[in-house]
Amino acid sequence: MTWRIVVVSGIAKLDLRLNYLVIRGRDLRKIHLSEISLLVIENTAVSLTAALLCELNKRKIKVVFCDERRNPYGELMPYYGSHDSTEKLRVQIKWKTDNKQGVWREIVRGKIINQRNVLSKYEREQYSMLDEYAAKVELNDSTNREGHAAKVYFNALFGKDFTRHSNDPINSCLNYGYSVILSVVNRDIVSAGYFTQLGIFHDNTYNQYNLGSDLMEPFRPFVDDLVVEMGPGDITSTEKRRLIDLLNKEVTIDGKKNYLTNAIGIYCRSVLDSVCSGDLSVIKMCEYES
Repeated sequence: MTWRIVVVSGIAKLDLRLNYLVIRGRDLRKIHLSEISLLVIENTAVSLTAALLCELNKRKIKVVFCDERRNPYGELMPYYGSHDSTEKLRVQIKWKTDNKQGVWREIVRGKIINQRNVLSKYEREQYSMLDEYAAKVELNDSTNREGHAAKVYFNALFGKDFTRHSNDPINSCLNYGYSVILSVVNRDIVSAGYFTQLGIFHDNTYNQYNLGSDLMEPFRPFVDDLVVEMGPGDITSTEKRRLIDLLNKEVTIDGKKNYLTNAIGIYCRSVLDSVCSGDLSVIKMCEYES
């Protein structure tokens, strides 16, 4: 089982040697590819060989590239993540509307429950309102309980003056953490043979990660909680390391302890099985625990 998250922040050359990732920087480091779940390239001065990129793709190791400000900007994804990708695409195109609407209700409910648990951890009395919202989520979230819950949640967590559209350290940290979660979700979608462009609820022509945007929703509160703990005055390399390391947090899913990065995979496969079959009971939600 892959578990290691590798972040390359200095000037370095990366290549492949006998199934090892070789990092040639100030020091020489070797890491066996079987141990790596995520590779983050923070520095635009890093160079990589084509042989390494091909092998990373074959092993379904997610690679995230950062821009000149060291913020996630893009990712490496294979064209096909499974031997039956063509059949999976045919199935995905024909997903039943009723199935998608039922699954979206469960995703929204799971997200609001996790938001509620974060507020409870910090003893914000508004958590009781989120209990009500979670209980009233309808098919396809037709009454937009997600939007109402988000307003109450963020104001309770970060103050009434906070908005998600502001350019401030809190939003910078949130966006960075969300990008990391989205990358892992996209990895698991492609690994299962599905296409990230075709979503369950999200349907933006210009968003190539519509399905990833759907599936990542219940994991956003995990990032929110960490940002509150950090109380960032600015987003530095320290905050970024902690946000990436969130993937190594131990969580409970399906009654068992798992690292968050592995729990995301278990959850994603269960949701994809559910939308294909219409059986909502197979969804394995990862609930936030303080």
